This record gives sequence, structure tokens and C-alpha cells, in this order.
Amino acid sequence: MSSLPSIEEQLAILRRGTTEIISEADLRKKLELGRPLRVKLGVDPTAKDVTLGWAVVLRKLRDFQRLGHQAVLIIGDFTAQIGDPSGKSKTRRSLSREEVMANVESVKAQFGKILDIEKTEIRYNSEWLGPMDFADVLRLCGKITVARIMERDDFTKRWESHQPIAMHELMYPLLQGTDSVAIRSDIELGGNDQKFNNLMGRQLQEADGQAPQVVVLSHLLLGTDGKEKMSQSLGNYISVIDTPNDMFGKTMSIPDDLILNWFERATDFPMEEARALLGPGQNPRNAKVRLAKEIVTLYHSAEAADEAEAYFVDTFSKGKEPVAAESVPLPDGLLQDGFVSVPALVVALGLAKSNGAVKDLIKAGGVGLDGEKVTELRIPDPRGKTLRVGKINFRKLV
Repeated sequence: MSSLPSIEEQLAILRRGTTEIISEADLRKKLELGRPLRVKLGVDPTAKDVTLGWAVVLRKLRDFQRLGHQAVLIIGDFTAQIGDPSGKSKTRRSLSREEVMANVESVKAQFGKILDIEKTEIRYNSEWLGPMDFADVLRLCGKITVARIMERDDFTKRWESHQPIAMHELMYPLLQGTDSVAIRSDIELGGNDQKFNNLMGRQLQEADGQAPQVVVLSHLLLGTDGKEKMSQSLGNYISVIDTPNDMFGKTMSIPDDLILNWFERATDFPMEEARALLGPGQNPRNAKVRLAKEIVTLYHSAEAADEAEAYFVDTFSKGKEPVAAESVPLPDGLLQDGFVSVPALVVALGLAKSNGAVKDLIKAGGVGLDGEKVTELRIPDPRGKTLRVGKINFRKLV
């Protein structure tokens, strides 16, 4: 179609932030077809927030969409009940249908911060996986050998270390591959931990007589701790619906060696300019400020980014208490006999992952209330006061 940009223009945009394209020659051939390609991204709604880490592949889908291709978002309402074993050292807990659908409702609205939802084809994989009977499942299994499944790195490691592997986990790559067959995808996107599953889609498409999809793999985004992949379960994440102040402050907390990676994977900022901000004689803090403003602008506005910067300077650089901390209700059930457990409070607010982590923070002076350090594990009713956790997290308790 003449409305599509040139192939070289498209490739220049699509290469950004990718670790591997299988293969770029095949991608070029598909682009040469001159028609909108069907570009698939499957997401299992196992949590309620879209993080900047999750947004990396959603933004790649957005790139294809902006180039004139058909974005197909597969919501894994069926597969989320099984759980993708990628990178897991043990069998993960299966989610109930009710838990999955609650997460679906939460994340659907957040997708619109990245994609043009009106132009996005949204499908639920229960549409084709749900009606399968046992004979269908056996026919599907007959298309793949056990040896092929055991090529998957995490399965091999668990097998060699005598860790159990449940049968339903072995089926997961086949179910994800069936999604590609069902919607006749030309391209599938994924993080680089999804390579095995994405290649399974190619194999099943060929078995079905379809042209195999091209696989485009993106970098994973390390979390704010600079150590682990961004994850809601680890608490090292930024959500696309975080407030501008939280988004800015969390970004300012990342290690300096992540700045370029985050520019590339979490923003559209020109990389030549990003590298210049970190050139000889440059202060990395200035680059981090620009990164934080780019991220806030993407999900809020340029005005919100300016206000978040001013708030950060006043609160953290000048040592002032925040005047506009986010107001949150005291979680139900925490107030007992007029007192509240500080570890339970901080964990319930999602500001730490465990009671033990909060206790360590208290010992280090990392928890405060209205400007005073908290030294006890139980405090009187804190409603009406501002809670500080770490250097950047403030909540007004109401």
C-alpha cells in the first residue's frame, strides 16, 4: 500500500530496542508485500498494573501500528489461568477465572495509554482454546515432540535439578503457539524471555500450512533496583498509571548505569542526544532528570513533567516535606486498639514487598511520619499524617 512508509524507514524504527529479529530477511520480505501486516502481542493478565517493563513490548506494537500495520492484542484469559513458566524455577500458582478477569478489567484501560485502542484488534484466547475437546488437545500434542519441548532452557534446568515440572506447564508453549495459528499472525512480538514460545508459533503455523510468523524480540527492562527484571511481585516497578510525582521520583532512583537502557526501551528520545547527555564532563543527574521528564510526559503531559521536577527538587533536593503527597485511605483491618502495625501498613500500601523489608527500613531510618523517623513497629492511628517510605515514597493517610 502506498500509505505505508518505505521499508528502510520502517526497519529503522522497528530495530530500536530489539535483541533479535527472526529473521530480518523474512521481516523485509513481509514488508515488501505492501499490505498491513497482522502483528500479534499476547499478554497474560496476571497482575493489575501495566509496568514500564510490560510497556516495552506494547510500545513496539504501537510502532507497528503507527507504521500502518494491524495491531492484534491477544488477552490470555485462558492461558493466564495456567501461567507461563518462563524463567520460573518452580510451578507457579494457577489463577482462577475470577482473578484473571479482574486483572483484565484493570489493565484494559491502561493499554490505551500506549496503543490506539480504536484501531487495535483485541481478542481473547478463550475464544479458540476454550472449545477444544480432549481429541483436539491430543492432535495438538502430536505436532510437537517431547525433545523439542525439553529444549526450553528453564525446563532443562528444572529437570536437571530434579525440580518438578507439571504437565500443564509443558502445554503452555503449544497454547501460545495456537494463538498465532488462530489469528494468522504475520509477526509476533515478545520479550527475549519469550523466544521459545514465539518460535513454537512458527512451528505450529507451518504444521497448519500457514506462512511462519516473524519473531521480534525486545529487551527486558531492569527494575528500579537495577538488579532484577521489573516486576510487580518484587516491588521494583513503575506503573503507567503512577502519579507524575511517583513516576518522576522512582525514575530518579535508578542506578546511573541504567539511564541509556531506559532511554532506549522506555522512551522515544533520540539515542544520539541521550548519549550526549552522558558524555565527558556531563552530570548523570541531568540525564536522569531528562529521562524522568520524558517518561512522565509520555503517560501524563509535559506540564505534569515540569511540575513533577519542581516537586522533586523541593522535596528531595531542598529537604522539604511534600505538600501534595498522594492521599490514600488507611487499609481496612489495620487499626487495632488505636494502633497500626507499620510493616503491615507499608506492605498493604504496596511500598515494600515484605514485613522483614520494612523492619530493615525502620532500623535504617527509612520510614518517617510527618517528618519524624519511625522507630517503633506499632504506632498510634496515623490518619491525617504523611508517611514516608525510603527517600521518594510519600503517602498522606486519610
